[in-house]
Amino acid sequence: MTQPTPASTPMSTPMSTEDATATASRVLDQVQQAVVGKREPLVLVLTALLAKGHVLIEDFPGLGKTLAARSFAQALGLDFSRAQFTPDLLPSDLTGSFLYDQRRGEFEFRQGPLFAGLLLADEINRTPPKTQSALLEAMQERQVTVEGETFALPDPFHVVATANPIEYEGTYPLPEAQLDRFLMRVGFGYPSLQEEYDVLARRMDRGREEIVLDQVTDAAGLRSMQEAVETVRVDPSVARYCVDVAVATREHREVLTGASPRGSLGLVLAARAFALVRGRDYVIPEDVKAIARPVLAHRITIKPELWMSASSGNSVVGDVLDRVATPSALER
Repeated sequence: MTQPTPASTPMSTPMSTEDATATASRVLDQVQQAVVGKREPLVLVLTALLAKGHVLIEDFPGLGKTLAARSFAQALGLDFSRAQFTPDLLPSDLTGSFLYDQRRGEFEFRQGPLFAGLLLADEINRTPPKTQSALLEAMQERQVTVEGETFALPDPFHVVATANPIEYEGTYPLPEAQLDRFLMRVGFGYPSLQEEYDVLARRMDRGREEIVLDQVTDAAGLRSMQEAVETVRVDPSVARYCVDVAVATREHREVLTGASPRGSLGLVLAARAFALVRGRDYVIPEDVKAIARPVLAHRITIKPELWMSASSGNSVVGDVLDRVATPSALER
């Protein structure tokens, strides 16, 4: 059997904070040409990508989830692939498989859509858990194993998954283990009246359906931005605050299971990227508060007897943020 040899990823030189912030702003400006009026959730999606994480965009149909993923791939200059998750999707449809080459008389590995810089897992909750779980190794280990052979995925590699609310017919709740692999869960919400009109006006002005955005950077540039995130400083008091918030979710009276240590780590990683997008090379407590709900809410399981109440992961995180003491501001 022949198999591709994973190419070594060249080391990237970190961008300066100023350059990374400016590049992030240009990326967001480009994406907003396609996704109108959603700067805040788009900032969260870019924050997750800069923190080397994966994003779950969960919202009702028609609110720009797929468009946002494709737009980020264009603006960031990443190889893009899309997998439509359906009830009959098989794990090999994602990873690829070995096929017999009759001319050479040997098996050859054909890569699946996972081998891309950005994979759009569209309507991920419309496929059964067996196929959903095929993403776990790829999302965590950045590799796939097919018939005992292991293949490295590109660097950078990100999954942007979309999901419709589980109340919709024909959907499956994502397993907790897979939800935990997403650094953030983000929702867009319905646009305002003016924003919805702007969508219509821009479509009529374009005279065509597709939207082509300018490429702001490339895979190497994104790696440099991600390396810049690693230079963002976190004061010990802020790191302890992240731990206190995560631990408080486990002790909350409405919670069956709270955020794991992966949740507190996610808080720190996302807060560093968020600070960089905001133009700082250090994290302040307000950065943690800004990303706490997208990072932690989907990692929290509410007690079964409260499922029909207003309790949710978001409400628990909000209560925790109100209760946990905030360290002193670290503005320079």
